Amino acid sequence: MLAWEVSAGKLLAVDRQVPVPAPDELLVRVTASGVCRTDLHVVDGDLPPHRAGVTPGHEVVGEVVDAGTAVEGSWLGERVGIAWLRHTCGRCRYCVRGAENLCPESRYTGWDADGGYAEFATVPAGYAYRLPPGYSDVELAPLLCAGIIGYRALRRVDLPPGGRLGIYGFGASAHLTAQVAIGSGVRVHVRTRSPAAQRLAVELGAASAAGSHDAPPEPLDAAILFAPAGDLVPVALEALDRGGTLAVAGIHLTGIPPLDYDRHLFQERTLCSVTANTRDDGRAFLARAAEHRLRVTVTRYPLSRADAALADLAGGQVRGAAVLEP
Repeated sequence: MLAWEVSAGKLLAVDRQVPVPAPDELLVRVTASGVCRTDLHVVDGDLPPHRAGVTPGHEVVGEVVDAGTAVEGSWLGERVGIAWLRHTCGRCRYCVRGAENLCPESRYTGWDADGGYAEFATVPAGYAYRLPPGYSDVELAPLLCAGIIGYRALRRVDLPPGGRLGIYGFGASAHLTAQVAIGSGVRVHVRTRSPAAQRLAVELGAASAAGSHDAPPEPLDAAILFAPAGDLVPVALEALDRGGTLAVAGIHLTGIPPLDYDRHLFQERTLCSVTANTRDDGRAFLARAAEHRLRVTVTRYPLSRADAALADLAGGQVRGAAVLEP
């Protein structure tokens, strides 16, 4: 099969044998694989690969074509999703209390194990998602990380009903998160450097869209930072109303400038991070997507041009989410 691997800071196309599923795994014929900024961080070395020659990709949709000997239930022929989280211990204090995303033994698709930039991929059956109807495979792929992480970020900021949300950066995750928030009656103010992304935000129902450093037209009850730019942390904090929360949704962030206590944190403003997700987050978000149809904006690439897709993502040339198709 055709696959891509990370080698010395580059993405290289290689020929590989189709993987054999372990006893607890499913073998999936990949039909669509989203391109996430985390993949870019792995290739660039911001997140050093946990395994040499790893195949990136953790927004994977495909058909189950084989199953390991220990897999229970009927999976063959099912359309499933493979996401970022692929293993937790199930025994530690974090797993026991429902915070498996913080498990010290957690492992991840496209970082610890091969992901979806390939024609076939494996996933432990306990971490595979059954997918909602009404979406194409290409539309579903970005939901499996961009959608799930954005949904967890919304949970973290704990918006009041009818609240005011700021979104900083407007790529794959943000354009889905904005729709979920707007559908809940929230007023969304998007701040992004891209004029095309600003136009998309307005098309999707944002109350305003402007440049990354522009102040929103009203104080914010909460904000989510999707752009991996630490210099926007004080900008977003200053835009918060009293008691507001800023969640940083990315796995990688550049340095944060010094914060001024009075301007940025006083009046019980909160700064928090978002670390991966739980399977409960994923299932809840996909159920929400089944009930309320999301408009998923995608830019398609053949699998053979995965390197070009990553380059376009790095250059801000992707509208919505980039998706690879074998």
